[in-house]
Amino acid sequence: MIKTFKTLLASLALIFTLIGSGVALAVEPFVIKDIRVNGLQRITAGAVFNAMSVKVGDTYQDDQSGNIIRQLFQMGFFSDVNVELSDETIVINVQERPAITSIELEGNDDIETEKLLEAFSDVGMEVGRVFNPLVLDKVKNELLQQYYNNGKYSAEVTSKVTTLERNRVAVLISVIEGAASSIKKINIVGNKSFSDEKILKEFELTGPTLISFYTNSDQYSKQKLSADLERVNSFYQDRGYINFKVESTQVSISPDKNGIFITININEGKVHTISEVKLAGELIVSPEVLIPYVIVQPSDVFSRKKATQTSEYITTVLGHAGYSLANVNMIPEIDDESSTVKVTFFVDPGKRVYVRRVIMEGNTKTRDEVLRREVRQMEGATISTNAVDHSKGRLSRLGHFDEVNVETLPVSGTSDQVDIKYTVKEKSSGNILAGAGFSQSQGLVLNASISQNNFLGTGKRMSASFNNSSVNTVYSLGYTNPYYTIDGISRGYNISYRTTDYDEANTSNYSTESFNMGVNFGLPLNESDKIGLGLDLEFTEIELDDNLYFGEINKFINENGNSYTNLKASAVWGTDTRNRAVFATRGGSKRLSGIITVPGSDLEFYKLSYNQKHYFPITSNTTLYLNGDFGYGDSYGDAESLPFFENYYAGGKGSVRGFNDNTLGPKDVFDDPIGGSVKLVGNAEFIFPVPFMPESKTVRLSTFVDAGNVYDDEIDLGELRYSLGVSAKWLSPFGALSISLAAPLNDDEDDEVQTFQFAFGSGI
Repeated sequence: MIKTFKTLLASLALIFTLIGSGVALAVEPFVIKDIRVNGLQRITAGAVFNAMSVKVGDTYQDDQSGNIIRQLFQMGFFSDVNVELSDETIVINVQERPAITSIELEGNDDIETEKLLEAFSDVGMEVGRVFNPLVLDKVKNELLQQYYNNGKYSAEVTSKVTTLERNRVAVLISVIEGAASSIKKINIVGNKSFSDEKILKEFELTGPTLISFYTNSDQYSKQKLSADLERVNSFYQDRGYINFKVESTQVSISPDKNGIFITININEGKVHTISEVKLAGELIVSPEVLIPYVIVQPSDVFSRKKATQTSEYITTVLGHAGYSLANVNMIPEIDDESSTVKVTFFVDPGKRVYVRRVIMEGNTKTRDEVLRREVRQMEGATISTNAVDHSKGRLSRLGHFDEVNVETLPVSGTSDQVDIKYTVKEKSSGNILAGAGFSQSQGLVLNASISQNNFLGTGKRMSASFNNSSVNTVYSLGYTNPYYTIDGISRGYNISYRTTDYDEANTSNYSTESFNMGVNFGLPLNESDKIGLGLDLEFTEIELDDNLYFGEINKFINENGNSYTNLKASAVWGTDTRNRAVFATRGGSKRLSGIITVPGSDLEFYKLSYNQKHYFPITSNTTLYLNGDFGYGDSYGDAESLPFFENYYAGGKGSVRGFNDNTLGPKDVFDDPIGGSVKLVGNAEFIFPVPFMPESKTVRLSTFVDAGNVYDDEIDLGELRYSLGVSAKWLSPFGALSISLAAPLNDDEDDEVQTFQFAFGSGI
């Protein structure tokens, strides 16, 4: 009896255990008459019913309770689900997860809160959504990994979840970023051909240096290390090591988490030379045209950089010929036994592409014709990538737009037609400017101007300006129509009034007052060269200091008077290939100009000037700049000499630094500089970026050598003055600032030396 009772108790205990553990006892199948859901607050009953595979009218089977629980948990909205059966009705009891009412972050100085919240949203954690502890753990781990990737191995991320009324929670994520672990050493293993120092020069990451506290080059970053390894790969492959590879990379951290040690294992392989170079594929363009663009040759050491450049050059040539979808692949055939490689450039030109339409967008004020007359890609013609890009450049140089973009759009239904769309962002074409500056030669400089570069959207320019300093006072009006004719001939008018006090410019003590009005024309010779022709009527009057009645200037006035009416004809030829007008780094410009007074003018003279600038890139951020400036003037007819107020001057900023402005060359009887009829100036500058600011586009430094002088008629190279120095230029928000520190190398006792020179604002 006692044994039977114990067996009964054990059976009952097992039944209760099974029930408590959620294992249902077998239930006879029945037709479901109703399904009820209890505990819903924000989730709709419809969403629950859609998530379940069982519906009213189905026959209930014994395993369906487990399926219901599993399906509802998969929704992610519930923290607890259980199922009860009552009178052929399924009763589902749920407990919703709380909703997130706020997410706050603290201590995240390195990563912006907005960016983090966007990332949290992508993984399902944002205000208004259901709170899931697993998602929060994932967020914390990912955030911690971001700090590890940036070398902050002591970073800590914690969270606090505060329960609020109405089944809501507030989430607070706290970050202790800690200090970034610094790289103590980078070891290269396996290098035989190049030293560690040579290879590490390719790295952005470094060990501790004198300036690493500023550059942060010793702070580990996974992304920077990947970029450095790619640069090392390019370094080797550009030197013939075509089989080079990085075998492994180990990044270890010191026990105190403050130091990082990087070990890079490499396999250099052998140097491979090129045994053969071939062009293959569909050579639409004659091989004779393509061969000059193949810059890898047999017997050369293999260079992946040169091979890639060759592919790009051939692709560009095909694009010019209308095959803008061309694809050129470099295929190497490596022979490790002979350490050679055969290089084949496989050309797939695709179809020849034609331009259906050229579309202009964004020009709400500027007339369509103003843009179209700059475009060199014609509708209906084969596409030329050169013409498309050149047209973009011409639109950019108009000065009417802040931004110019071009897109090549496939035409639906065809495989050989495209539309070219130029999208412009117009800028204000009218400007009212006022400014001030200071220079040692002109003192305080005040200026004001009002201009309309795109008058009524026609592309025409109208301007009025005022400039005042201790040397010059200028009032001017101007008008230019850049397309006076359909061929691009420009026509302009100008009128100006100027007074100049030469004594304030360190020269002889006299002043001039002049009134000028003229007309000019510009004629394009090709896409980069242009000539200009002008005719100006000028009235000039000279006023002398009393002492000058005993000098050379007085002699000129006695012979010619002090008031002159001259008709000047001018011509100029110019070309400009600089990559940008301000702080250029490559390209150059040339300008040849001449002025002559028309016979019958009060003074008969002519002047010729030539200037050439060129920028030679030395490295990615250093440039050699060379400048040459030559001028010559003389009289003709009955006149005996070039008028003294038309003389050239040298010395100072923009000429030979280290000497006072305008003080070189001949002097009058009072030992004041009077200028000369011949000018010869040359400048050589090595331009480099500011230390710690290699990417700055507003500041640049240079070391320079200047040479030059002015002469009366004959050039004496032995009289050239030289200077050596350093210069700094800054395009500040308040105006341009130029500073130079120069030491004259062969100054004469009569020369006026000025070691430190500067100009600020409009005076630069």
